[in-house]
Amino acid sequence: MKNYYEILQVNENASTEIIEKAYKVLVKKYHPDLQKDEKIKEVTEKRLKEINEAYDVLSNAFLKEQYDIELKKEKEEQFKKTYGETDYSTEKGIRSKKTIEEQPQKSVSNRRMGTFGGIIDFVKMLYNDRPKRQEYKEMTKKDLLAVVLTIIVVIILGVILWFIPFTNGWIRELIFENPIFQWIGSIFS
Repeated sequence: MKNYYEILQVNENASTEIIEKAYKVLVKKYHPDLQKDEKIKEVTEKRLKEINEAYDVLSNAFLKEQYDIELKKEKEEQFKKTYGETDYSTEKGIRSKKTIEEQPQKSVSNRRMGTFGGIIDFVKMLYNDRPKRQEYKEMTKKDLLAVVLTIIVVIILGVILWFIPFTNGWIRELIFENPIFQWIGSIFS
């Protein structure tokens, strides 16, 4: 089964906007009319067909949901093939000898999982995955903007409530008689 997320070079949790942007970038990059060499033109046509197929599935919500289910099943089967079914015996909490022998040899990257080298490999993977990194940057900017806007709204509400006569007493009580604000004031005095 083809991994359409890898073809479009996006994360599996990517939004439809990010998928669309990645599609447009890849179409511009691999468009056959932009290639001069015939051999390269044939390769880019093949690549463009894969990109279009991936976008057709991932841009349709129903097809994407079905594809994600199938992809998840395939990954679970691959995981079972790689690591085997683990059978924990009830005595002493040790895996049975049979499953350990049946388990295939792990690759070097799998053996490093959970070690310092594994962490370095993970960071390298994140660094090399540019669309994912860009998505994280966009999320961080949005989160920061939301926090700043929330603080500004709270300050504006406080100022408005301070100048309304019947809420002025409540705000004064909140600020000047609250033990938390008194403790903060004692730090700065």
